[in-house]
Amino acid sequence: MSSAGSSDAARVSRRDDAVRAAVEQGLLAPDRPIVALLDVPGIRASAAALRAAFEAVTAPGTPVLHAFAVKATPLVPVLRLLREEGVGAEVASPGELALARAAGIAPGRTVLDSPAKTPADLREALALGIAVNADSPQELDRIDAAVRSAATRSPIGIRVNPQVGGGSIGALSTATATSKFGVALRDEGARAWIVRAYADRPWLTRLHAHSGSQGMPLPLMARGVAETYALAEEINRHVGRRQVDTIDIGGGLPVDFGSDAMAPTYEQYARLLAEVTPGLFDGRYGLVTEFGRSLLAKHGTVLARVEYTKSAGGRAVAVTHAGVQVATRTVYAPESWPLRIAAYDAKGRPKTGPDVVQDVAGPACFAGDLLAEGRPLPLLEQGDHVAALDTGAYYFAHHYAYNSLARPGIYGYAPAEGDPGTTRFAVVRTPQTLAEIVTESGGPHTHSLTSL
Repeated sequence: MSSAGSSDAARVSRRDDAVRAAVEQGLLAPDRPIVALLDVPGIRASAAALRAAFEAVTAPGTPVLHAFAVKATPLVPVLRLLREEGVGAEVASPGELALARAAGIAPGRTVLDSPAKTPADLREALALGIAVNADSPQELDRIDAAVRSAATRSPIGIRVNPQVGGGSIGALSTATATSKFGVALRDEGARAWIVRAYADRPWLTRLHAHSGSQGMPLPLMARGVAETYALAEEINRHVGRRQVDTIDIGGGLPVDFGSDAMAPTYEQYARLLAEVTPGLFDGRYGLVTEFGRSLLAKHGTVLARVEYTKSAGGRAVAVTHAGVQVATRTVYAPESWPLRIAAYDAKGRPKTGPDVVQDVAGPACFAGDLLAEGRPLPLLEQGDHVAALDTGAYYFAHHYAYNSLARPGIYGYAPAEGDPGTTRFAVVRTPQTLAEIVTESGGPHTHSLTSL
């Protein structure tokens, strides 16, 4: 077995152990019918693989910042873990910045990207020394005013849209001709405006693009990076010096949701970039990456109890407590976001038996609340458990409060030191209480409308 295959097998084994332990230790019970689990050794391994992949292709001494896209898994303990693994933060809102700061991530290892930064957002980032990528000419005007009024240590750049095309998921394609992100590089006059903007502002020292995401083929992502590198070279030739000293290549490495394999790998992507754009890695430019989904997706599992089973139209249906509230994208766009489902018995052991075509339904009160439709699985029974796999990014940390369903508790897990057969858990986020739901829904202001 290859080292990658061995790693994938070890991850599956840890997950199976964690599911069984979650049932045995009461994290999952009749009154706690859903829980989310994070594989801590797996997260550490992904961070190490990312660092190693780029170290292998960059010249010695090249400054490289891997900034985790906080939007992928906005959980403070996760950000703190990644900080320990040498990963910073890419934030796109005041809330995400607050999470990064709570996790202890230094301003110098934080990047602010957003298409809608307010003046207050910009002032805070520039005061703290956080890197800022301007998303539009109007935003650059605001930064001009801020830089004139107060000195800043922030590295500042412009985000460009290389307009190289989209992938298979339109809603996630950030480098199309009409994408809302960045300055559209191929629009009439845009390239000349960008070069002139750098010539007029010696403090513009970075260039940023993000051309990848789920559904994007690696060659197209690499083309977007190559276009950005070519622009940096053009700017520096025009100004006659190395003014652009750092290129932010974004993130967006897709994830294989169809198997346990970590594919494509950071190593494959870094090698492709080095082949397509070797000058990017020769030491003349610092690098920033902004990976999110690819760091966390494979390391998360939603585990839910089967509350009831029934048959409808001749098809078996398992009604569970995991649905649209934790897997919104899958429920509303199942063709783009299919999830693998694993079946476990009442004791949390992998379920065996002949496959039966069945639906795995969630608890929300609409017909489309399905984690999986017509899926062959060992026949699920009342009291069994289902696991939605590869949900560590953009799933259980992005709660959708349909039917006022409570946010599940989230726990990290790892084998006990010296006893790999025993699983230890750590709280990442406590389960939401009914009192908290009432408070979020205006409970403290019960009589506010009747008093008008």
